[in-house]
Amino acid sequence: MSSLENYQARVVTTGSTADGRSTVVADANTTTRAATPTFSVADVWQVDAVPPAVDAADTLNGTVALDPPKGGVLVRMVSFPPDAEWQASGGYEEAMSAIGGADSHQGDSEIVGLHATDTVDVCTVVEGELVAVLQDSEVVLRVGDSLVQRGTKHAWSNRTDRPATIVATMISATR
Repeated sequence: MSSLENYQARVVTTGSTADGRSTVVADANTTTRAATPTFSVADVWQVDAVPPAVDAADTLNGTVALDPPKGGVLVRMVSFPPDAEWQASGGYEEAMSAIGGADSHQGDSEIVGLHATDTVDVCTVVEGELVAVLQDSEVVLRVGDSLVQRGTKHAWSNRTDRPATIVATMISATR
């Protein structure tokens, strides 16, 4: 069984010195994360409004939420264990609860984890293979593939025997 409880994401942030030279202003693991033994979310960067100032401070507050702030953007890394390790045991519900999304499920009992958010998400696979499951189709995503998820009902499935990781840039949206 995979153990993603201790999964961390390193974030290096640039800025400028007093005389305007580019420099590293922060280099640390993200502190805004949610993890269960089989599921991990690490929020990397968030701003409350776009366009942000180039020197806008990160607005993460240590608590993972399902969606970015209204009008904002959130960059997140999500690691999914193989389905066999977590979906049959209610792991999807536990994971969604850990990120404040317990009420986001859409009640479609035929698709485990089906949910929707008021966001446009650009999701890129950086490790493994993941299936984006939609109500009438699904698509296999491999390393380097991106999915633009535009607020539709969807779920994620990892049908392999290894964890899969995506980077999702979540943009607040309206319907």
